[in-house]
Amino acid sequence: MKLTMPRYDQAAVLVVGDVMLDRYWHGGTSRISPEAPVPVVRVDQIEDRPGGAANVALNIAALGVRALLVGVTGNDEAAESLGDSLRGAGVDAHFQRLDGQPTIVKLRVMSRHQQLLRMDFEEPFNTDTAAMAREVEALLDGVKVLVLSDYGKGALQNHQALIQAARSKGIAVLADPKGKDFSIYRGASLITPNLHEFELIVGGCADEAELVSKGATLMRELELGALLVTRGEHGMTLLRPEHAPLHLPARAREVFDVTGAGDTVISTLAASIAAGEELPLAVALANLAAGIVVGKLGTAAISAPELRRAVQREEGSERGVLSLDQLLIAIEDARAHGEKIVFTNGCFDILHAGHVTYLEQARAQGDRLIVAINDDASVSRLKGPGRPINAVDRRMAVLAGLGAVDWVVSFSEDTPERLLGQVRPDVLVKGGDYGIDQVVGADIVQAYGGEVRVLGLVENSSTTAIVEKIRSK
Repeated sequence: MKLTMPRYDQAAVLVVGDVMLDRYWHGGTSRISPEAPVPVVRVDQIEDRPGGAANVALNIAALGVRALLVGVTGNDEAAESLGDSLRGAGVDAHFQRLDGQPTIVKLRVMSRHQQLLRMDFEEPFNTDTAAMAREVEALLDGVKVLVLSDYGKGALQNHQALIQAARSKGIAVLADPKGKDFSIYRGASLITPNLHEFELIVGGCADEAELVSKGATLMRELELGALLVTRGEHGMTLLRPEHAPLHLPARAREVFDVTGAGDTVISTLAASIAAGEELPLAVALANLAAGIVVGKLGTAAISAPELRRAVQREEGSERGVLSLDQLLIAIEDARAHGEKIVFTNGCFDILHAGHVTYLEQARAQGDRLIVAINDDASVSRLKGPGRPINAVDRRMAVLAGLGAVDWVVSFSEDTPERLLGQVRPDVLVKGGDYGIDQVVGADIVQAYGGEVRVLGLVENSSTTAIVEKIRSK
């Protein structure tokens, strides 16, 4: 299964569910309280993050998708903080604000990246379900996916009305279920219980075969389009009627905090499906995203550059020989991570010590080095009959094996000027003893504010000299 990044910027997702505020009090601990055997935390930082359905919407927006949110809050300071955070992240939030009831807040006391205490502030909401249904229906136009983010806090009380409203418009419905009654999600396109939630409904599963069998029965009984069971360190299992089960291994390198991992899964799924991705590929992307988020502290949104880099790593395109389209995506990702792009070019027909030294010096000018090489036809035009000695694919493979080189791309023109206009490197590097104004493409790079640098070459190292020496023997 080949992974690619969907066009998230062309998608829209509506999230409906239980919004909450995740509040963190951070501080150091250096002593035990004289009043009780507990650590004293000197709070020096307070951090608010959207949680629950709000975190799902935040994750969707972080991937570049247009995210809309409908939820219930109190009419208080916590609701203001929640609304400010969401608006700042580009989420179009619509709150049913209730007087006399608190916004759900989960307060965590943190010290040295460890959670010492959690306090929950919440009361069951008396939601106006008719008003919520009207609000949701008014927002469905242009939306590709509806997400029901259900934490059992009272915002969602008439699931079937929302599911039917979306399905009547051809909109996929994804639900992150809670509770012991999954019949309320009947007709959903996909539900995403974790293994514990799944087994509460169907009973214990001794092995994968039993999980698959009980999952198939559940899908049939509830008329579900698909079922995704998240299984922690055992990964995920996707079940679909008339399809073989898809088991994906967990991708986390190190689990630091599982808070919000379920939100990450359903948000990445929703964003990917809304962007037109097939379900198995959307699940694979969600699996990668979950592997990233559990390495972070607390609820955290996964950005498109983070996910793109994980996809590149998965597909082996983080380094090496790339097409122009792949290169432009890799550059976009590198820039999103604040990396400086260096560009150099040449024929590199027979790689020698001078080339290696020069490329190491070029790499030192920034964070990522692109080496653009002339294809075979352009080398022949530049160097004459009998050149190149090595075909372009071999020259690219050798360059890609050097530790100093990040990406290798070929071009067919005699000069890299057209390529420079597309790549727009931060630094253009050339080796030789001529001035900057003599470097091909220098005017292009300088016009948009880039730098041009000339590096010296190692003496007595020349491809032409090597070729002549070989031919004379």
